[in-house]
Amino acid sequence: MPEPLLTTTTLSIDGYRIVEYKGLVRGIVVRSPTLGQGFLGGLRQIIGGQIAAYAEMCEQARAEAFDLLVEHAREVRANAVVGVRYESSEVGRHGSATEVLCYGTAVVIQRA
Repeated sequence: MPEPLLTTTTLSIDGYRIVEYKGLVRGIVVRSPTLGQGFLGGLRQIIGGQIAAYAEMCEQARAEAFDLLVEHAREVRANAVVGVRYESSEVGRHGSATEVLCYGTAVVIQRA
C-alpha cells in the first residue's frame, strides 16, 4: 500500500516544512449524465428542487478528478499537494457535459 499523500487547500501544512516544490499537478474529468441521471434530472428541472441525480454525477466527477490529481502527484514523486482547488465548466453541445478540474502544487514535505 502506498504511503499516504497529504492534501490541503492551504499553502502549508502545520507541523511540516516544504523542502522541494515539484510543480503544478492536476486531474481532469469530463462527464455527462447517464441516461437515467439525465431523465431524472430533466423531470426535477420541471418540478423544481434538488437534482440529486446531477449532484451524484458531479460528486463522482470531483472524486475522480481528485484521484487523478493524487496519481499525478505520485508520478512526480511528491508526498503532499498544497493549494488544492476545483474548477468546473460546461463543455460540449448545449452544455451536455461537465468538466471538473482539480489542481494544486505538488511538494515534498518533512516533519518540522
